[in-house]
Amino acid sequence: MLVQDDDLRPTPWWEGKPRWLYAPTSYHLTRFVILRLLGFVYFFAFVGLVQQTMPLLGSHGLEPARDFLKTLAAAHDQGLHYRDGSAVPGGFWDLPTIFWWWSSDTAMLVAAWIGVLLSAAVMCGLANAPMMFVLWILYGSFVRVGQTWFSFGWEIQILETGLIAVFLAPPIDPRPFPRDPPPLTAILLYRWLTFRIMLGAGLIKARGHGCWSLHELRCLDWHFETQPIPNPLSPLYHAAPHWFHAAGVLYNHLCELVLPWVVFGPRLARLVAGACMVFFQLTLISSGNLAFLNWLTIIPVLACFDDDFLRWISPARIKTWFDAKTFAPRPPLYHRIATWTFAAIIAVLSLRVVENLADSQHQIMNASFDRWNAVGTYGAFGTVGEERDEVIIEGTADDDPDHATWRAYEFPCKPGDVMRRPCILGPYHHRFDWLLWFAAMEHQPDPTTNEERGIPEADPWLVHFVWKLLHNDPLARSLLAYDPFPDSPPRWIRIELYRYHFAPLTSDAWWTRERIGTWLAPVSIDDDWLLSFLTDAGWSTRYEAP
Repeated sequence: MLVQDDDLRPTPWWEGKPRWLYAPTSYHLTRFVILRLLGFVYFFAFVGLVQQTMPLLGSHGLEPARDFLKTLAAAHDQGLHYRDGSAVPGGFWDLPTIFWWWSSDTAMLVAAWIGVLLSAAVMCGLANAPMMFVLWILYGSFVRVGQTWFSFGWEIQILETGLIAVFLAPPIDPRPFPRDPPPLTAILLYRWLTFRIMLGAGLIKARGHGCWSLHELRCLDWHFETQPIPNPLSPLYHAAPHWFHAAGVLYNHLCELVLPWVVFGPRLARLVAGACMVFFQLTLISSGNLAFLNWLTIIPVLACFDDDFLRWISPARIKTWFDAKTFAPRPPLYHRIATWTFAAIIAVLSLRVVENLADSQHQIMNASFDRWNAVGTYGAFGTVGEERDEVIIEGTADDDPDHATWRAYEFPCKPGDVMRRPCILGPYHHRFDWLLWFAAMEHQPDPTTNEERGIPEADPWLVHFVWKLLHNDPLARSLLAYDPFPDSPPRWIRIELYRYHFAPLTSDAWWTRERIGTWLAPVSIDDDWLLSFLTDAGWSTRYEAP
C-alpha cells in the first residue's frame, strides 16, 4: 500500500481548535486589501502634487525646488555643515531625489502624472514590486525637495509604508491574486509599523498636555474646534457632552497605549485589536480633515487580519472569486531572502526608534532616522490648543490703507467667511491651508499695538505669497477658493488675526469670530520693508510672470 506524503505530515497544533484561535493559513486577501488602500492613498497624494506642485515648488512657486537644490549643491561644494555637524546634502545618496538630474517644471509634472497613473493601476488591482518601487521613489523625490510644504509626519509615514509594500507585492505578476503568496515577514513588518505608529502617538500624548491625563480627560473638549481643518461633522462632535469627549480620550488611550502590545499576540486578541484601531481611525476621518493620515494609518493595521477573517467579512462575489484560486505554498526563495534581508536592515534601524520611544523626557515625533525614510517615529497632538486663531488675508484697491474698504481672500478649506460650511477633503491634502493654521498658532501679536510687523522667522513663505498676490500672480491665485480682485491686483494687502469658535448648532452661521490683532500691517508692491524682507529671505524682488 502506497503512503501519501500528506499522511506523513505532522498534524498542526491548531487543527481541531476553535476557529478564532487557530493559526491563519494565508494572507492573500490581506495583501490584496493593503495594496488597494495604499494605491488609493498614493492616488490622492499624487493628484495633490499635480495640482499644487507648480504654485509651491515650481520655478515660479513660493519655494522653488530647483533653487533649493542649487543652494544645497553650492553649500556642499563649499564644505559647509549643519549646526549638528552633519554635512550639507550634495547628491543623490545624501538626499535621494530624482530631481538632482531634472528639476524643471516639466520634470515635476511628468513625475506627478506618472505617480497618478501608477497609483490608479494599483488601486484598481494591478500591483507588483517594480510598480511599488517606482511609486516610492517618485513620492520620496518630492518629499525631499518639498521644504515647508512636506514637513508633515505622514510624508515619512507614507514612504515607510510604501517601502514595505515593495516586498509585500508579488515580484512580477501584477494580478490582484497572483499565485505566489506574500512573505509572512512583510506582514510582520507592517505589524511592527503599527506598533510604532500607535504607541508613539499614545506616548507623546501621555507625556504631553495634561488634558490627556486620566485626571482630566479634557483634550477632546477643544480638539474638534481647534484641529487644523474641521469638516461639517466637527461642530457636532464639539457640541457633544463632556462624558462623550472623556470616553473618546479613554478610547484613544486604549488604541494607542494598550492594543499595540497585542498586534503580535494570539489571533483573537490581534483581530480585536485590529478592528478597534481601524474603527478608531474611521472615527478620526469622520470628525475632521487630517489629509490622508488616518487612511494611511489603516494600511499597516490591516496586517492584523488574515485571509480567514477577511473572507468572513467579504461580499459573496469576492469569496467565490477567491475560493476559485490556486496558490503556491510559499513565495519564491529569492523573494523570501530579499524580504529577510530587508527585515534585518529595519531591525537595526529600529534601535534608535525604540530608544526614542523609551525616552520619557525627550521623545520626538514625526522624524526619520535615515536618509531613505525607511524607519521613522510618529505621533500627533501631544499638545491640544484651547483656542482657534486664523490669519485672514485682506486686500484693498483704495489708496489710503487707514481709510479703506478691505475684502478678504478665501481658501479652499481654511476657515474664513463665518457663513461658509467647513469642507470635506477626504484623503486630499491642501498643503497651503494647513500651513496657514500653523502660521496663526506660531505668532501672537499684541492686540493693543501695531508696532511690530508681526512676521515670525518660521513663516517667510507667507510674506512671499502676499508679494505674489500684489502682482496678481496666477500660480498664487490658484491656491485660492475666492479672489476678490480677479481683474487687477489690490493696492494694499494686510493680514489680520481672528479668534474663531463654532457657532451654536441652531445658528445659520458656522463660526463666530473676534479680531485679536494684526499679523501683517498693510504693505504695497513698492513697500521698502517688504522688498527688504524678500531680499533677506533670498527671493528676487523682480517679478517674473509664470
